[in-house]
Amino acid sequence: MGQALRNVGVVSGVTLLSRVLGLLRDMTITAVFGASALASAFVTAFTLPNLFRRLLGEGALTAALVPTLQEETRKNGEAGALRLVSEVASWTLLATGAIVLFAMLGLGAYAWWAPWLETAGIAPDTVARWAAGARLGVILFPYLVTVCLAAVFSAALQTRGHFLEPALNPVWLNLSMIGLLVAGAWRVAAGDADGRMDWLCAGVLLGGALQMLAPGFALMRLGWRPGFAPVRSAGVRQIALLMVPTLFSSAIYLVNTTLSRLFALSVDDAAATILNLSTRLMELPIGVFAIAVSTVFFPRIARHAADGRADLLAADYREGMRLILLINVPAAFGLAVLAEPISRVLFQRGAFTAADTAVMAPVVGVGALALPCLAFVSLALRAFYAHKDTRTPVRAAIWSFAANVVASLLLMGPLGVTGLALAATFAVMVQAGYLQMRLYRLAPALGFGPLRGHLLKVLGASVAMGAGVFLVRRGWLAWVGLGGWREAAGLLVCVGAGLVVFAGAAWALRVEGRDELAALVQRKLGLERRDRDDASGA
Repeated sequence: MGQALRNVGVVSGVTLLSRVLGLLRDMTITAVFGASALASAFVTAFTLPNLFRRLLGEGALTAALVPTLQEETRKNGEAGALRLVSEVASWTLLATGAIVLFAMLGLGAYAWWAPWLETAGIAPDTVARWAAGARLGVILFPYLVTVCLAAVFSAALQTRGHFLEPALNPVWLNLSMIGLLVAGAWRVAAGDADGRMDWLCAGVLLGGALQMLAPGFALMRLGWRPGFAPVRSAGVRQIALLMVPTLFSSAIYLVNTTLSRLFALSVDDAAATILNLSTRLMELPIGVFAIAVSTVFFPRIARHAADGRADLLAADYREGMRLILLINVPAAFGLAVLAEPISRVLFQRGAFTAADTAVMAPVVGVGALALPCLAFVSLALRAFYAHKDTRTPVRAAIWSFAANVVASLLLMGPLGVTGLALAATFAVMVQAGYLQMRLYRLAPALGFGPLRGHLLKVLGASVAMGAGVFLVRRGWLAWVGLGGWREAAGLLVCVGAGLVVFAGAAWALRVEGRDELAALVQRKLGLERRDRDDASGA
């Protein structure tokens, strides 16, 4: 438990930095472009290579590569595993290069298909937003190659217990985007939005290159040497077979998210930007802790599955799930209660107006309901991958896709962008429910029964926290008011009060995991104290 928590602490700490930089990145983008049609076009265009990244890199490829590397290391040692990394990287380069080429040709033809869409009865404003997204997509798609290679190198590092370098990857992207956008805003006139957008796109491409090079150099320090080796070895064939069902699952996810973005572009100029900002807020607790836990525990449960130790696999899975629920359930309550002030403090400046905040607040509140389910799915999927069951995630993706499309079509008309957020929340709940049902059938030890008591305690502490935050917020508005520094200060007070109330309720209810987290904090403080004592003694 101690080593796992330390690894989770490393990954979550770096991921927190990444998510904060991601928020700063989006705050900068909204300050420059607001919730304009161009900003929504960028969000949609950047979604396309990111979806393929999840399809080929962080999704299917990582799920197949990690357990296969574990087996290769056990059979042929480090040399065999590193050779497999070169083979997989070579095939990844070929596959992603072909996808980028065809995507750029297809998107580059928007000048020909845009008039046809207008004759088909689609509103001219919608066609113009789609065309702008296609133009930016041509610029951004090469990002796919570098980020998928980065996923290969990062997966290889994780199987060897190196989690810092992979966790730093998004940091390089965010720093590049922020830096070049600020430089573009300084060098390009305010009226030239397209010129400033070109600088932002250049930041994406630079960030992708850094994301690939950083883990690549880290892997070289472990003995790997780059080489082009598109060999159809036994390991490559096994990975390809494992990837096929997961590719189908990821393809469904890709189509699902793309349709959601197109639905958003069809609603109005701001909808896609609002949805993206809401997703960014949800990614903070998901990325900082849920993905960190899944990243650390996936190699462990994959190793237990390879060794045939079902008891250890189930124990590690439950340990990871308890930690995930302990963070993401209260995060959902807090985000829902504080949706409006969070949106205002983070994004309402420059071209992002109070009217945009009013639209965004209910979207964030609705999206917060999906947080626990998204966190659950992040680890549940890895339990299937550890068992080399890649078919069940496909079926779960199909159910989620159907739920999202039907709910979006029903809700986007009367509720607009909030309806799309509701549809996405409903879809992830359907996915989580299906995965849990299949997990129990796969292995009864992975059923939710042992976690039910823990969840009820966390829910109780979260309800107390939500009520406390609501009362503190009302008191702050009555006694201090809003405007200027008061909004940010009030938000900090509410967050601090919520943490105190939740911690007190969690200890009173004896929520599992609290002692381990406290021990981790004490070790950190003890280490820092010893460092200070050593420095003073010196």
